[in-house]
Amino acid sequence: MNMNKPQFKEYKEWLKDKHEIEISDKTKNHYESVTERIKNDFGNSEFWTQLTKNLNEYHAEYYRDKKYDLFMPRFLKTELYIKSFDSFFKKTFRKNVVENKNWPKKPEGGWILPNNWFTRINDIIRTIFAVKYLDGVRFMIEKISSLCDQCSTKSEVHFEAREEGYYAVHLYTKQEFEIPRIDWDTEKIDFRIEIQITTQLQEAIRRLLHKYYEKRREEMREEDVKWQWNYENDEFTLNYLGHILHYVEGMIMDIREKQTEETL
Repeated sequence: MNMNKPQFKEYKEWLKDKHEIEISDKTKNHYESVTERIKNDFGNSEFWTQLTKNLNEYHAEYYRDKKYDLFMPRFLKTELYIKSFDSFFKKTFRKNVVENKNWPKKPEGGWILPNNWFTRINDIIRTIFAVKYLDGVRFMIEKISSLCDQCSTKSEVHFEAREEGYYAVHLYTKQEFEIPRIDWDTEKIDFRIEIQITTQLQEAIRRLLHKYYEKRREEMREEDVKWQWNYENDEFTLNYLGHILHYVEGMIMDIREKQTEETL
């Protein structure tokens, strides 16, 4: 049950009443200042500079071993993305309210508030590597993890396989950054950069469904019938499409590997 959980339109008032926190233009401006600074610092880091230089080398190594391309040409370049403040703020709402199983008490790990939210939300700054084939995902995990070790950068890997049909690996690099405080002093924080590694097919589906999932995650609804049985709902079609594509990619790998064995 919702137990009087606030809707998103009431979230700012809840923060003010419950935590004496006012979300204003100043809050947004501070967020944008911090994230832009971290993006620039990370973009000039030894790790990121070397990783972007290594992409052609990774592509060539994979081709020598597999006789298939690792990337399509346009995916040999990548960039860093900053989550917009609006999207970020909605995510704190989901974490504090929608997905909070302890409501009305604080969620596991505590409330996500301005004094800690840069260290609690993991995908504020992210990048995506989209490979052609499923085995390219693990190949890139090994390469990026190895580079993290070389650069003395902490990392952790999470294999995402969600009920909603989302498949990707999230590799997080953690570094210390000096950021401006809202009072214009500075502080040092440990901040995670998210590196998503997925296939081109899954990335195409993610882009198509992103707005749908954003809206769905903001809703607080309880249904008598699970989405897996509601075949007339868009959620049924969209979620299973992700599962089907993942299965097809696995079958492509199976056929490709069998063909390779036959030629040996």
